[in-house]
Amino acid sequence: MPAEHTTPTEHRPEFSATLRAAIDARRVTLAWLRERLAASGNPVAAATLSYWRSGARRPEGAQSLAAVEELETLLGLEVGTLLSQIGPNQRVGPIGTPQYPLEQARLEQATTETFIALGAPAMDPGRDVSTTAVTEVAADGSVISRTTRTLLQCTSGTITNVPYLDLTPGVRTPAPIFSVVSGGHISRRHSHPSGEVHGAMFELERPLGPAQTTMLEWKLEFPPGYPSTHETGHGVARRARELVLWTRFHPDALPAWIEEVEETPSATTVTPLDLDGATSIHQVRQNWGPGMLVLRWGYDERD
Repeated sequence: MPAEHTTPTEHRPEFSATLRAAIDARRVTLAWLRERLAASGNPVAAATLSYWRSGARRPEGAQSLAAVEELETLLGLEVGTLLSQIGPNQRVGPIGTPQYPLEQARLEQATTETFIALGAPAMDPGRDVSTTAVTEVAADGSVISRTTRTLLQCTSGTITNVPYLDLTPGVRTPAPIFSVVSGGHISRRHSHPSGEVHGAMFELERPLGPAQTTMLEWKLEFPPGYPSTHETGHGVARRARELVLWTRFHPDALPAWIEEVEETPSATTVTPLDLDGATSIHQVRQNWGPGMLVLRWGYDERD
């Protein structure tokens, strides 16, 4: 069962009051919430939910915080509404075991070395709660930019920066252009000697404590002369609430074939997709990860 904190002097009424108001507004029962939490893989006893609602106890620990995250969805609350009211002194461990969504040991080693060169731990104490990545495809069919907007959460300790990498497995490339749109600035860049891994360290606007969140929007641009790339994607090292990839093709560069590649620590799945007359396509994953979600396309007949 999730661990709970029971010291009365540390109760924060904001959390229980917001939870109680949301339950009343949604007109649901604790039994209804318990059933749906269990169905989503976040089991919580009805008695525990009652304690949370009354303020007698508050959530503490990774499993409880994951359940609170799901409660926000079930109750129609904005992301972070309940988590932000639990209090800063939480014992928040990683939600799920962080893993590289990579099959190649060589690429995994290059990724580790790039993290080290950026001054980051191989697995930082942050996770992408919700990410939307928009890829723009030029008239020649190649990627020209990818803009990523992420709701970042600290899972333990305090974080002041976060690294992000761009991978080109099996293809040696020059460094793309990293830039921050909002939420921080870039303090360091590094390209691995293999030319397959490029990274940047993003300094956040403010430090994040356990369970706290912030928004970060950054952009990758691939200048003229950059090797033609007919794929895009995003990877997460921990379970994410939502991942959305939106790929937008130039009207003069609609591909002859498209396929989705989902890589997880247990399997790789390839699924053919179709534009169905549109000029863009989106992929969605919820409560998913660790893994890598990729979209590939081409302009010749596919065997």
